Amino acid sequence: MNYRLFFSATQRNRDCIGDVLSRIIKKKGSVLEIGSGSGEHGVFFQKRFPGIIWQTSDPELVHRKSISSWIEYEGLTKKMPPPLEIDVVKIPWKIPLILAQSLQGIVSINMIHVADWSCTVALFRESGKLLSKGQFLILYGPFKICNKHTSESNYFFDNSLKMQNDLWGIKNLEEVSDESKKNGFSQEDIIGMPANNFSIIYRKVS
Repeated sequence: MNYRLFFSATQRNRDCIGDVLSRIIKKKGSVLEIGSGSGEHGVFFQKRFPGIIWQTSDPELVHRKSISSWIEYEGLTKKMPPPLEIDVVKIPWKIPLILAQSLQGIVSINMIHVADWSCTVALFRESGKLLSKGQFLILYGPFKICNKHTSESNYFFDNSLKMQNDLWGIKNLEEVSDESKKNGFSQEDIIGMPANNFSIIYRKVS
């Protein structure tokens, strides 16, 4: 059955996120995506980087069904493994040994602002355990800089998130990066993206 979901933001940002990934992804190995949502990013990046294995994951069954449908729709069932059921705060994450051994980096797109702070903490904690020195963790989404919104639209977006859940909201970049340091990462680059978003590249240094 076709369970594909369509997230409009994916169509707008997948190319520019792919351009960032192209700077750092190696030709072989695996990438783990945390919070894959509809799966549209996953199949797009798998096709753009055919030499790697793009491993999707999501805690929601409706999303995992969508991911699997997208994998089948794009003819990638022989290449991409099925999505993993990973709830970022339920640690340790249960991942296959073959993934752990081939992992070159972790990506999370538009996740931490629709989650409470404990999810950011868990994301860095588990990524710090899974990744080795020199490997990457990339976050994409809106951020506050020095605790200030970078645009008026982000201010209104932040308020709308908090109306849905008072634990959600756009995170302050400095606080996120401080959490990364606690788990052996350094902030390697901050890249401005369309629609007042950023790609933040963290590198495991210890």
